[in-house]
Amino acid sequence: MSTSKTAKKLWALNGPTLTHDRGLLVPGETGDITFPVPAFLIEHERGMILFDTGLVPAAAKDPAGVYGKMAGEVGLDFRPEQSVDRQIQALGFALDDITHVVMSHAHWDHTGGMYLFPKARFFIGAGELPYAFWPFPAAPLFRREDIEPTRGFQWYEVSGDYDLFGDGSIVRLHMPGHTPGNGSLLVRLANQTIILAADTTHLRSGYAQDLPMPSDYSTLDAVHSIRRLKQLEDSLDAMVWISHDPDDWARYRHAPEYYD
Repeated sequence: MSTSKTAKKLWALNGPTLTHDRGLLVPGETGDITFPVPAFLIEHERGMILFDTGLVPAAAKDPAGVYGKMAGEVGLDFRPEQSVDRQIQALGFALDDITHVVMSHAHWDHTGGMYLFPKARFFIGAGELPYAFWPFPAAPLFRREDIEPTRGFQWYEVSGDYDLFGDGSIVRLHMPGHTPGNGSLLVRLANQTIILAADTTHLRSGYAQDLPMPSDYSTLDAVHSIRRLKQLEDSLDAMVWISHDPDDWARYRHAPEYYD
């Protein structure tokens, strides 16, 4: 990968939180945990990139109306100002300023705001969307109500690592395991390199022990991806941000602060 260019800024957007059993995220752990559901905004000279889109904005006012009984089962806490559209606007951007939406994968807690960006190009790992529409035991993790409205959008299914602008600044990393097309995002900034792990790993404790989520599509692939994430962290001297980890959220900057 070329390293001739860097992205300009990265903002972590403060999303809603979910609360449920730690054992659903890391095998063998017990007790409830409250964790964030963030999205990330990146400024590049060739556009504005959104990594994941969080929950459906309407769920902030009517969680049961959007997500049904699942809203209570997952302990959803969602204020209107935490919706991805409100946060982008609070930073001084319009929704039409978003030129690229990079999806880590297609689970419901990442796809809720996709419909807001009909003019953007969407990128997702190959095999992810067919898997989302195939009936199987984990089907509730995908919401067809989020995906169907985007059928006419500019979708690009990418295989392997994908360099968004061909300059090494923003690279979607192929990290299968959680789902077939799961990915993390490498962001090279002028002052540091950040890897947004997304759901390649869910908590620091699981990352440290190479433990995948119990409901992952492929345990073997998930472990390989966690180990690859560690190798990249070391070789690139990168900061790995585990998106759902509450300690990471407390430790790192979030909007309106940014990384550059």
